[in-house]
Amino acid sequence: MNFHFLTIFPEMIENYANESIIKRASESGAISVKTWNIRDYSKNKHKKVDDYPYGGGSGMVMTAQPIYDAYMDMLKSEGMEKEKPHVIYMSPKGRVFSQEIAIELANHSDIVFLCGHYEGVDQRIIDLIVDDEISIGDYVLTGGELPALVVMDAVSRMIPGVLGGEDSHIDESFMEGMLEYPHYTRPAEFMGHSVPQVLLSGDHKKIEQWRKEQAQAITRKRRPDLIK
Repeated sequence: MNFHFLTIFPEMIENYANESIIKRASESGAISVKTWNIRDYSKNKHKKVDDYPYGGGSGMVMTAQPIYDAYMDMLKSEGMEKEKPHVIYMSPKGRVFSQEIAIELANHSDIVFLCGHYEGVDQRIIDLIVDDEISIGDYVLTGGELPALVVMDAVSRMIPGVLGGEDSHIDESFMEGMLEYPHYTRPAEFMGHSVPQVLLSGDHKKIEQWRKEQAQAITRKRRPDLIK
C-alpha cells in the first residue's frame, strides 16, 4: 500500500511516519509514505497557495493551480498516469470515517490524501481529481493533515505485514462490530485491584467467553448504536 500526501505541511506527515508501527511498516516495505509540498508548485512569487473567495465571505480558499500541478507531478513521478490512484479529500462534509471504511480503503494499492487548509480548497479541484471525501467527526480542525494521518493509521493496520501478528487487527475494537474487551498485564495485583481470575486460569475457552461478554457489556453501555 502506498500513501501519498498533498500538503503544505509535509513535516507533520513525515514526523508521524517516522515513529512506531508506521515506521516499521515502511522499513519492511509493507507500506510507503510520501509527501508532496503543494507550496513548491505555486506560481506566485511569494509561494502563496490561497486567495480570497469569489462572492465574498470570511477566510481564504486554497487555489486550484498548485494543487493540480502537484497532483500531476505526483502521477508522473510515481508512474500512475494510466492507473488513477484513489484520491481522498479530508473534509467535514465527507462521509464519517469508520472501521468499515478503513477495511474498504485497504483494498486500494495507492491512496492520495489532499489536505486542505483555511476555508478549504477550490471546488474545481474536488471536481477534477477527488474520488472520496472523508470526515473523522463532527468538529472542525485547523487542517487536513491530522485527519489524514488518522485514516492512514487505521488503514495501515489492515495491511498484511504491518502488525506483528497477522491476526492482531481482528481482536481490535470495532472489528467484530463491538468495542474491545479490557486488557491486563503484570503485576496480577495493583493498588488493591486484581486481574480477573479467569485470565489467570489458562483455560482459553473460558477466556474467550469472558472477553466476548465483556465486549458486549461495554458496547451495550457506551455504544448501543453498534449493536444490531
